[in-house]
Amino acid sequence: MEVKTCLTWLEEKSLQNYFGGKQFSLLYKASVHGFSNSALLQRCSTQGPTLTVMYNKCFVFGTYMEQSYQEKKRDFSTVFVLQNAKISECKIGPDEPIALLSADPVFGIPYSNFSVQLSDKKVILQKDINKKLGLLENSTISIEECEVFRCEDLLDQRKIEGATVLRDSLLSALRTYKPFEDLVPQSRILLLGPFGAGKSSFFNSVKSVFQGHVTQQALVGSEAAGISKKYRTYWIKDKNCGKFLPFVLCDSLGLSEKDGLCMDDIPNILKGHIADRYQFESMKPITSNHPNYIHSPNLKDRIHCVAFVFDANSIEGLSHEMVAKIKTIQRELIKHGTMHVVLLTHVDSMDLIIRGDLMDIYSCVPVKLKLQEVHKKLGFALSDILVVSNYVSEWELDPVKDVLILSALQQMLWTADDYLEDQPLKETC
Repeated sequence: MEVKTCLTWLEEKSLQNYFGGKQFSLLYKASVHGFSNSALLQRCSTQGPTLTVMYNKCFVFGTYMEQSYQEKKRDFSTVFVLQNAKISECKIGPDEPIALLSADPVFGIPYSNFSVQLSDKKVILQKDINKKLGLLENSTISIEECEVFRCEDLLDQRKIEGATVLRDSLLSALRTYKPFEDLVPQSRILLLGPFGAGKSSFFNSVKSVFQGHVTQQALVGSEAAGISKKYRTYWIKDKNCGKFLPFVLCDSLGLSEKDGLCMDDIPNILKGHIADRYQFESMKPITSNHPNYIHSPNLKDRIHCVAFVFDANSIEGLSHEMVAKIKTIQRELIKHGTMHVVLLTHVDSMDLIIRGDLMDIYSCVPVKLKLQEVHKKLGFALSDILVVSNYVSEWELDPVKDVLILSALQQMLWTADDYLEDQPLKETC
């Protein structure tokens, strides 16, 4: 039977982040393996850094140690209290880790300033430690449960190497990608979303991965009205072979409740009537008399996939007007048979999310809740919602971020292939 921790997800996540981005493996649970110091030692010796967690009726507390219980090295340990989602700590020692279990007469070691007596279900703390932790001055704390976790880095060298291998595999697949049945030379992906959502940053991030260094071709800014009002079709050159890749990312004026992209321009973009560098006008759509108007667009000029781009931290704050506008665009896409996905950016700046979480981002509770919110508020299928962490202020590439960026791009290209496969025979000839 699987032994589960008593920590809530929020408590576990808070402790993982607080102690430097750790993942926990449960080694010992007193109610299962026995309330005795010897039972704890039997399961937790030679396990490396450990987190010992004890449960009082009112709070959770314990100690984090960099070395195993039976190591002879004298070092400091961190005593902590987790209460009301806040963590307090103080250092104790230097002691050998086994000194925490010194209350067991078998070991014959003098009492330390933090002493665990599992057989009596109590912990003895010096009063000055209680004071530093914000607890009552009573030196004896009763406990109802005790757990010990092995602590490992969420992103150790082995995992970073694994991310690098996966990144290289995705790069290879995307470099050899060809649009469905070679119907078009490049798949065209349109990025749509509010100002500041991260559309231009996503293009820069994709280009950075294929160039092998961080680039900033598309202007990026936080101004409410956006940096550029031009329609841009960005081609990306592969650093390895010097050739352009078989996809184009199209960046448009941002969506807004009042100004922003004119809704009447969207059908023209989808059908391929608008050429690169067309200057948008918020209140006036393009007409057939405009020099940038393409009169007889081919299948290769159309948009094959639309990616709605949103800042993951602003989903709850979308206004009723913006939600209504997005749903109107969705109906327009369905009318034209254009496939679409959602891209959530800035996922790394969400509460409780750290770099180590990016390896398994879709299993993180905050991200799951965010996906549910997008599904509920905007009606997108959960399987069509992608998350990325764009390059915004970094100077060097990160294989973990690269995997998210390339995975999202790959999903968009598969979606574009679905659109191409769905075209009538007369359109593909």
